[in-house]
Amino acid sequence: MLGGFGLSDGRVDIALAEGPQRLIAFLALRKQPVRRRLAAGALWPEASADHAHSSLRSTLARLDRAARSALAVTTSQLGISEQLTVDLWESEAIADRLVGPHETLTVHGSAAAEVDALSADILPDWYEDWVIVEAEAWHQRRLHALEALANDLRGEGAFGDAASAAQAAIKADPLRESPRAALIRVHLAEGNVSEALREFAQYRQLLQRELHLEPTPRLQHLLDEGV
Repeated sequence: MLGGFGLSDGRVDIALAEGPQRLIAFLALRKQPVRRRLAAGALWPEASADHAHSSLRSTLARLDRAARSALAVTTSQLGISEQLTVDLWESEAIADRLVGPHETLTVHGSAAAEVDALSADILPDWYEDWVIVEAEAWHQRRLHALEALANDLRGEGAFGDAASAAQAAIKADPLRESPRAALIRVHLAEGNVSEALREFAQYRQLLQRELHLEPTPRLQHLLDEGV
């Protein structure tokens, strides 16, 4: 789900047509089992109810055994099988832990894995409404989690990992100020004033070029205090 759709049995990738991909993706985003009527209407919104139901039945019929094992199917509902691991769900759990109350990191070795888990958006280049809503919500959650991770790691003195987390957030949204602030704080905490100044200057140029704006006084104040 993150960075693109893929299904694997743990050994080899399972090739799926577009219809089955969309069905599995929809159910993975919903997380809980849904009634067949709801799934059909969401996946074929422009079709009549009868046609949508027919398309859903046809999609289910075309699934081979490996793909069908990813689903929990009843006469009235569809869901994701308990045997299926969904990368999005795992990354959401990491994000929730990082932005939750009183969260502190204790294992530095997990930082790189956590940055990786938070570095991709949901199904890029999928433009269905049911994807776009969830993708934007996840985009915001992962940015907040990356910023929290950067700040926690900086507080523990893990400056390299902290910088990686902040840079992942910057890559996801170059115009967003808060990850720039997180990275500048890392540089200042490390004593790299020149790096902090360079980061501020690059961000300022980007804002002026793209939006004809200046960084907020809060970011300038952060830099002034550190210098």
